[in-house]
Amino acid sequence: METNELCLTFHALSEAYQCGLCTPEDVVGEVHRRIEQGRAGAQNAWLYVRELDELVADARAVMLRKSSGERLPLFGLPFGVKDSIDVAGMPTTVACPALARVPAESAPVVRRLIAAGAIVIGKNNLDQLATGLVGVRSPYGVPVNPFDKRMIPGGSSSGSAVALATGQVSFSLATDTAGSGRVPAAFNNVVGLKPTRGALSMRGVAPACRSVDCCSVMALTVGDACAVLEVAKGWDEDDPFSRPEFGDLSFVPRAPAPPWRVGVPRPSQLEFLGDIDAQALFAASVDRFRALGCTVVDVDFAPFLEAGKLLYGGPWVAERLVIGRELLARPDSLLPVIREILLEAQRYDALDAFTATYALAGLRQKLVATWSHIDALVVPTTPTIYRVDDVVANPRTLNANLGIYTTFANLLDLVAIAIPAGFRRDGLPGGITLLGPAGSDARVAAIADAHHGRLGGRLGATKWELPPRSQPATVVQEDRIQLAVVGAHLSGQPLNGELTGKGASLVCTTRTAPRYRLFALPATSPPKPGLIRVADDGKAIEVEVWRLDAAAFGRFVAQVRAPLCIGSIETADGIWVHGFLCEAHAIQGAEDISEWGSWRAYLKGRRGSA
Repeated sequence: METNELCLTFHALSEAYQCGLCTPEDVVGEVHRRIEQGRAGAQNAWLYVRELDELVADARAVMLRKSSGERLPLFGLPFGVKDSIDVAGMPTTVACPALARVPAESAPVVRRLIAAGAIVIGKNNLDQLATGLVGVRSPYGVPVNPFDKRMIPGGSSSGSAVALATGQVSFSLATDTAGSGRVPAAFNNVVGLKPTRGALSMRGVAPACRSVDCCSVMALTVGDACAVLEVAKGWDEDDPFSRPEFGDLSFVPRAPAPPWRVGVPRPSQLEFLGDIDAQALFAASVDRFRALGCTVVDVDFAPFLEAGKLLYGGPWVAERLVIGRELLARPDSLLPVIREILLEAQRYDALDAFTATYALAGLRQKLVATWSHIDALVVPTTPTIYRVDDVVANPRTLNANLGIYTTFANLLDLVAIAIPAGFRRDGLPGGITLLGPAGSDARVAAIADAHHGRLGGRLGATKWELPPRSQPATVVQEDRIQLAVVGAHLSGQPLNGELTGKGASLVCTTRTAPRYRLFALPATSPPKPGLIRVADDGKAIEVEVWRLDAAAFGRFVAQVRAPLCIGSIETADGIWVHGFLCEAHAIQGAEDISEWGSWRAYLKGRRGSA
C-alpha cells in the first residue's frame, strides 16, 4: 500500500501489519515525513522529534521482539509524549526554557508503553508549565488548529492533540489537571480519556497541581485510548499519589446491560456563553443518547460547578508554585500571563487550604446519591471556542470560561472521557464529555464508545472514517447490584452484619416515593418492619441503599425468609432499585407505623414512651 494513505488507528495498523502491507519501519518513515511536512508549515505541534535513523532502529528492534514470540499489545504504534513527561535522552522543558533538562530515565508510564511495543516519536508542545486550557501559552509558538488556524487548539496538551488530529501518531500521552487532555480533544475532533487518578504513575511528570494531576491519553477512538491505558496502568510504590486499589483497574469498555441512565445538567444550569452552535451540538448529542435507548435524567449541576471554582479560584492554584516559585525571581523566564498567575497564587495560606478542603469534602458527599442514580454524566466539553487573537487580548477570563465543564473532575475524583460530538455550521468540531466516579472507567468508556459509534464520521482532521469495532464494547449484566433496606438491616441495626459481611457498601440514605406504608410486624426476632406499596394514601419511608456484587446479592437473597421478600422499590427520585417488601397477608393486625417515616424513628419513639 502507499504509505501516504496509511491510517494510524490501532485497527487499521494491526490489519496492515497482519496482511504484510507495511512494517513498523515503513510506518515510522511515513510518520517522520508527515511531521516534517507539518513543521514546514509552522504547525508547532512538536518540540523535539527523534532522528529518522533512531526511529528505524526502534522499529527494527520491535519487529525482532515480535518475531521471537514476545507479546506486544501496542506493536508498532507510533506515539507522542507531552513535554512535561520524561523520556530518557529527550529534553523535558514544560515549555519553559529555563527548566529544560535531559532526564536519564523515562517516566514509568512511558516505559510501560515502550515495553508493549509502541514507538515514541518525540515530545509535544504545550501551554507553559501545563498551565492553561487555551493552547496559546508557549514560547515555542502556538500549535495550529487544523480546522481553522485563527482558532485556538486548546490546552495545555495542545501539541499532543494537533499531532494526533493531523495523522502523525496513533496516540498521544498527555496530562490533565483541569481539562488539559479534554479541551484540546474537543477542538481537534479526537478522544481524550482522563482515567481514575492514581491508576497511572505520575512519577517523572512535571507537576502542575500535584495532588490532582493525572496522566491522560488522546487517541482517535475510545477503544484505542482504552487499549493504551490497559498497558500504562499499574501501581507505583515510589509514587505517593499512586493508588493500589486502582492499580489493576480494567479499562476494557464494558457496562451493565442498557438502557443506560445518562445524567445531564438541568437546562437552567447549562452555559454556552451565547454560542448557539455549541448549544445545538450538545442538544443533538443528548438526542443521540435517547436514540441509543438511554434514559436521560436531569441532574443538579450546582455541586459540580462549585467544586470547579475551587481549582482556579482557590488554594489549589498555589500548588503551581512547587515548580514555578523559583522562576518568579527571573522575570524573563515566564510568559507574562503565567507569571501573573503564580504571583497571585502566593496569597493563599494554610487556612485557605483547609477551608477549601472542607468545602470540597462536603460537595463530594452531596454527590454520592447522584452517582447512585445514573450510569454516567454527560456535559459539553467546553461552552464555546475562541479565536487566538481574542485569547491573547483577554487571557485569564476566556481561559477560565473554557473550564466550566472540566475543572471539577479531578477535585471530585472522577473519570472523564471527551469524545467528538460532530461539527458546527462553521466547520469547527465540538465535543461532549462523559464522567463517572473513580473506578467506573470501563462503564463510562462503553457508553462513550457507543455514542461515538452512533455519531461516526471522520477522525481528527484526517480523511479517515471511524472504523468498525474489531472488539465491540462488552455489555455485561451489572456486577454491583443496589439493594434498599428498611428495617433490621439498616446501619446500626441487628442484621446489618449480614450485609457488611458480604462486602456490601452503603451508597446513600434516601426515601421511597410517597406510595408506601410501613408496618411493625408482630412476633419477629429481632423486630422487623414490613413495607407495602399502596394505591393511595402512601408515605415516603426512609431507606438505605446498599451495593453488593452479583454473587453476594444472590447469597443474601437466599437468606430472606417469608413474609419478607425482595422486590422493586421506587425511590423519591423516581429510581427503581431492588429492596425489602412484605407479603400482604403479614400486615393483618400489624401496627401501621407509616407516620413515623422510618423504622429508626419508630424504635426511638417507642423507647422514649417506655
